[in-house]
Amino acid sequence: MDSTIIKSLLEQVGNGTISPDDAYKHLKNLPYENIDFARIDHHRAMRTGQPEVILCQGKSNEQIMRIAEILTEKNRLILATRAERATYDYIKDSFSNIEYHEHGRLISIGKFPEPVTERYILVATGGTSDIPAAEEAALTAMAMGSSVTRLYDVGVAGLHRLLSHIDTIRGASVIIAVAGMEGALPSLIAGLVERPVIAVPTSVGYGANFQGLSALLTMLNSCAPGIATVNIDNGFGAGYMAAVINRGNLV
Repeated sequence: MDSTIIKSLLEQVGNGTISPDDAYKHLKNLPYENIDFARIDHHRAMRTGQPEVILCQGKSNEQIMRIAEILTEKNRLILATRAERATYDYIKDSFSNIEYHEHGRLISIGKFPEPVTERYILVATGGTSDIPAAEEAALTAMAMGSSVTRLYDVGVAGLHRLLSHIDTIRGASVIIAVAGMEGALPSLIAGLVERPVIAVPTSVGYGANFQGLSALLTMLNSCAPGIATVNIDNGFGAGYMAAVINRGNLV
């Protein structure tokens, strides 16, 4: 437990700002808060610099709202990923500064921070159908204080579309390459730059794509160095890792 938090609580008790009972409740719930259907990790922001994120998939709207209510008490910005419009409509009246990001299937509650560095992350997609995973990645990176440049629909079916933006590609500190079908985009980009490339396979494609498995295997088997691959459709994981790299020693 962070000693500065304990010291702050003792000072608040001493000057009468809060009661000893309130201080006790705060300490009791500091590591995590058990609300029966979830154990909300309040220490995560302290450990990693970023608060817990709500994965909406598989949760009821009531559960999502309750978790969001607790997280917003202690965090300036929280994200809810894999969120349906119906979930947003259900909880929106309970929060201020709430927004539904349609393309990324993501809810944000709170204000996005200003970028902590001038370096930027490039998020590129093979096609328009890959945008949901790409937007999840972009919004996650922005929530962690990174600038993001988007470059969508520049896949290998039209190589000239990618090469016409080569300066933007090479100017990024880290690149997230999102692609379905055969998943060749990350390998192509990695052969053009001296930056780390985070490959995101998507479930976009016809039958033999096997819902993203073929793209995943292509990215894992790439002969281009400098590529790290996340799981199928895992834009959140890619955005998080890219932001950590982009921030460098600033965290």
